[in-house]
Amino acid sequence: MKLFFLILILFALNNLSAQQMRVGVYRGYKINRIVFAYNDGSYSIIGDSTDFGSIIQNEFVDISLDTNGYIKLKKGAVELGSFKKVFIIQNYPNTSIILSPKNPVIKERKYKDDFEVFASKTALTIVNLVDMNNYLDGVVESEGGGGKELDYYKVQALMSRTYALKYQSKHLKEGFGLCDQVHCQAYHNMLKINQLIDSAVRQTNGIIMTDEKGVLIDAYFHANCGGQTSEPELVWNESVPYLYTFKDTFCIYTKQALWEKRIPQSDWRTYLVDQFNYPINDSIFGALIFTFSQPQRLAFYQNPILGIPLRDLREKFDLKSTYFSCYPDSADVVVRGRGYGHGVGLCQEGAMKMAKYGYNFLQIAQYYFPNAIIRNQFEDSFFRQKVKGIEF
Repeated sequence: MKLFFLILILFALNNLSAQQMRVGVYRGYKINRIVFAYNDGSYSIIGDSTDFGSIIQNEFVDISLDTNGYIKLKKGAVELGSFKKVFIIQNYPNTSIILSPKNPVIKERKYKDDFEVFASKTALTIVNLVDMNNYLDGVVESEGGGGKELDYYKVQALMSRTYALKYQSKHLKEGFGLCDQVHCQAYHNMLKINQLIDSAVRQTNGIIMTDEKGVLIDAYFHANCGGQTSEPELVWNESVPYLYTFKDTFCIYTKQALWEKRIPQSDWRTYLVDQFNYPINDSIFGALIFTFSQPQRLAFYQNPILGIPLRDLREKFDLKSTYFSCYPDSADVVVRGRGYGHGVGLCQEGAMKMAKYGYNFLQIAQYYFPNAIIRNQFEDSFFRQKVKGIEF
């Protein structure tokens, strides 16, 4: 009976952990032709419901958009026909394939697991049907790079897993769940360089963050907060109960903690006057148009009564963050800022420094998300199951 019980647990946990993501790749481009070429293992080629054999060593398939909005499929030089959907399916688990866009020509990438391709009127939609852990390997490497501590990669995997599960239907109307752009999560290829990342992903398998009601949190992260994290409402006009602003001393001497940019005064003045009717002739505000001090994070330029959101200035002048001060110098406005990104949630460079000082990934996560609950989704799911004939 005990053996049966153990087998049942392993079966349930394995099924629960087999999560597949639908990720739209090359979403920054309009791809009209792409080649799938052998990398390792072998892949079956399926046009709608017809099997055309496999891609093996030195072979490739050529997929392009035809004039009727269908997909034209070729294996090598042999035309196989036109289809609504094409599937490139691995014959053995955990193999990978090379993708090479030809129209437009873009640098090739390698991805693990399966693919589905379908057409719109103007472009191909390329969807990677990828195991969650393989997806996170690529995300963590794309977001965090190489040469970091194991516990930084663990906390980044925790953030990215929580985000992926919460927003896995974000692009459902487009035929996939998440995309590969930074507004979802950067996912530029399979894990290529740092195998420590794969260890971090596997060691945190199933670990997520929720609020006290068990709802997945918004696991926001950014490159550098500049020494103070941001209130979510300063960025998105809504508060988040498990996040609040605080001083973060771990990132203030790191790579992206400080920055400077010069902007012509004429451009600065024109934007403020034309877009926000800045009171250029006011006896007080007129003289301050190029001068602003922000010792702590604020939401508005100069004064809230003027209604000039700092996030609008950031977007207009391509600033690294909204955490800046400025002053006039000759014909320019000198903008001196702190941090890189929106400042909400986990500060990546702060987390890297904490990991270097020996903090573990749970301590890092709780430092940036003090009111979140860290749990294992697979254990929670298993013990919520009702198995006939067995009492827990």
